[in-house]
Amino acid sequence: MDKFRMMFQFLQSNQESFMNGICGIMALASAQMYSAFEFSCPCMPEYNYTYGIGLLVIPPIWFFLLGFVLNNNVSVLAEEWKRPTGSRTKDPTILRYMFCSITQRSLIAPALWVSVTLMDGKSFLCAFSINLDIEKFGNSSFVKGMSETEKIRLLARIPCKDLFEHQEIRVAATRYIKCISQACGWIFLLMMTFTAFLIRAIRPCFTQAAFLKTKYWSHYIDIERKMFDETCKEHAKSFAKVCIHQYFENISGEMQSLHCHRSGQDDSGDEGEDKRSDEDKLLGIRAQDDMNKVLWNWHTSKPALALRKDQMDGENSSKLNGKINEGFNGFANGHAHETKKREWAVYYSKV
Repeated sequence: MDKFRMMFQFLQSNQESFMNGICGIMALASAQMYSAFEFSCPCMPEYNYTYGIGLLVIPPIWFFLLGFVLNNNVSVLAEEWKRPTGSRTKDPTILRYMFCSITQRSLIAPALWVSVTLMDGKSFLCAFSINLDIEKFGNSSFVKGMSETEKIRLLARIPCKDLFEHQEIRVAATRYIKCISQACGWIFLLMMTFTAFLIRAIRPCFTQAAFLKTKYWSHYIDIERKMFDETCKEHAKSFAKVCIHQYFENISGEMQSLHCHRSGQDDSGDEGEDKRSDEDKLLGIRAQDDMNKVLWNWHTSKPALALRKDQMDGENSSKLNGKINEGFNGFANGHAHETKKREWAVYYSKV
């Protein structure tokens, strides 16, 4: 259990690497699932197209939604989008950057599934076999006496090796459709690669400052949420520890005092230090209503992104400039600024 907790903490601290690993695992899983999938075309005119296109479209949609589910930044994005404005304004460019980053990672597994499916060609053959002109693939004299409905039923059986009797025509038609399917697969890969190149390379060149700003604040939102959760966990742990300690002190006060008399002063000192450390971790919040108010205020009105240290530095610099101006005016008027004298006391010991 400890090893699992350590691994989970490591993955949380390296979230970007973790999400890249998840995307890679999903991509490999999609390819493995397709290789293990048993393709069974119904070989019926009413269902061939639905089955073939469904196999090409529905699993990528599932992988895309699964990528959103496994991405922790989705909750961060939803929280930032729905939170009240309060003292901190919301930047739509940051939300767009976070959404685009999540979408890019979620599209890896669906793109791989579509590519593998098109390269294999079975779904394409099942979906479009009824649209073939059978006269182009060999001796089709047996088709002349058939009606249009019978021809469509015959063409729908081409993906099924056991149901189509004329193997030469079947092999030629299968190669023809798979050739078209593989061409579509390579075109799809080229389009996806070119689109990824445009997104990754050209966009920062035109809006580098805006890109860096949105990237910085998206990382800030993620880190702020993690640190807030860690602070709440630490506060809850200290709150529970102090509450339990006070409970036992109130219930068994006499036994506690007797125990303190029997134990040495060193133990009492260690306990006092532990109490002080727990009290410091409470940060002055010692009641349930106060903590609820803090959490509610954090949700409704997050603090503005302007640290108070700058204000303190400004006040200190103004005070320092005032003192310098006073000293300069004193020297200009012929007298210096009086400095306060300090008294010193020295004690000697004969030991």
